[in-house]
Amino acid sequence: MPHVLLVDDEAYQRQSLRKILESHGIKVAEAGSVASADQQYDLLTFDLVITELRLPGDSGSELIALAHPVPVVVMTNYASLRSAVEAMKQGAVDYLAKPCAADDLLAVVHEALAQHPTVKNNKQIETDASENSYFEGACPLLAKLYVNVRKIAQTDSTVLILGETGTGKELTARRVHESSPRASRRMVAVNCAAIPDTLIESELFGYEKGAFTGANTNRIGLIEAADGGTLFLDEIGELPLAAQARLLRFIQEGEIRRIGAVTSKRVDVRLICATHRDLAQLAQDNEFRQDLYYRINVLRLVIPPLRARGNDIRAMAEWFAGTIARRLEQPERRLSDHALESVLRYQWPGNVRELEHAIERGVVMAEGAEIEVADLGIQQASPIARLVPADRGRATSPAPNPESQSDTSAATDEELSLEDYFHRFVIEHQESMSETQLAQKLGISRKCLWERRQRFNISRKKAPKQKPA
Repeated sequence: MPHVLLVDDEAYQRQSLRKILESHGIKVAEAGSVASADQQYDLLTFDLVITELRLPGDSGSELIALAHPVPVVVMTNYASLRSAVEAMKQGAVDYLAKPCAADDLLAVVHEALAQHPTVKNNKQIETDASENSYFEGACPLLAKLYVNVRKIAQTDSTVLILGETGTGKELTARRVHESSPRASRRMVAVNCAAIPDTLIESELFGYEKGAFTGANTNRIGLIEAADGGTLFLDEIGELPLAAQARLLRFIQEGEIRRIGAVTSKRVDVRLICATHRDLAQLAQDNEFRQDLYYRINVLRLVIPPLRARGNDIRAMAEWFAGTIARRLEQPERRLSDHALESVLRYQWPGNVRELEHAIERGVVMAEGAEIEVADLGIQQASPIARLVPADRGRATSPAPNPESQSDTSAATDEELSLEDYFHRFVIEHQESMSETQLAQKLGISRKCLWERRQRFNISRKKAPKQKPA
């Protein structure tokens, strides 16, 4: 039986809507405000939320973020084109003007339930697949990591996860969350490097209507959306200094203040941070707040790179082959002995993510009963790792051997031309262009640009501070 939450400050309207829904076999719960709904119920247990837009306190549109991924239908006595557009932009699945006919209401409810799988069903799917959702390694480094994850999960202390790009930092954060007493609440993941500097504070802390141009309504922040659960800040080393100061207050006081607000709000959030950078060195260089570093460096988890995991690489490759084949509904194929040997020899600069993608290529491209080396594509990927110079300076390549140049030059140019172009373009233009301009010239997003920087170890040098005359 579908379970729907009605949020409306007028009791008679809730009663009218309840009768319509219950007469069609729908279970109904009620609340008179956003705060009441969030305090009385676990919003993720509902299949649908129907809310009035204008409510005492926070706007009904706040429930769109609070209840995510539960679908939200907005109903209002004050319907307008502008409010409808705003609600849909924020993620509402539909918009109804009051009064509305019972048939119209039921049509919208049934469509929302049909098009958006219920959270309860999603949880059941996740539960059924949970035993296959993680690779359980046997190497001593991973065994120690798993023990520490179980210990840390039982506390509410802040966690700092360290590891190279692609080692599975977010996956480890989810294991901590799912093993903790907060597992029934949401975990909100934020990639600090993927959000523009000008938007990071409003995304994290939210804002009040009229706080700045374009703030046409109140908006809940990601920290507030994680209330009662876990907030995962990936690549926290990329967080701007201004946002670091506000984050520090949240950690110290356990409260946040939306941009433009005059009062603060207490939140109960467990914080997990992750980075591939050396935060201690950044703090020493005044590129990361030292007080924030000491605040988040409470419980530490260090994820070993894939190349340090010994025979686990082979076992993980075989596990990926089976898991990916089932996900893609492809025939299950084993890796040939030669392919497994290549997997063990390769250095995997992109770590687990690169291995997963290589195995996915193999599953899709293999034609016989086995996945061969050519299907994985790792031989083509090997020269890319050697392309990046140790000093992170101008891209260089080994001097060509005249005897072998005629045999290999064509293949090398074909394999490296795009990556070589990217590397050279970024190095040559990053001093004169912003990240946005670089991404536009390359025809990629800022997030993609950042990910490729990490992959090829191309850091952006900050301009030296000018001393006052």
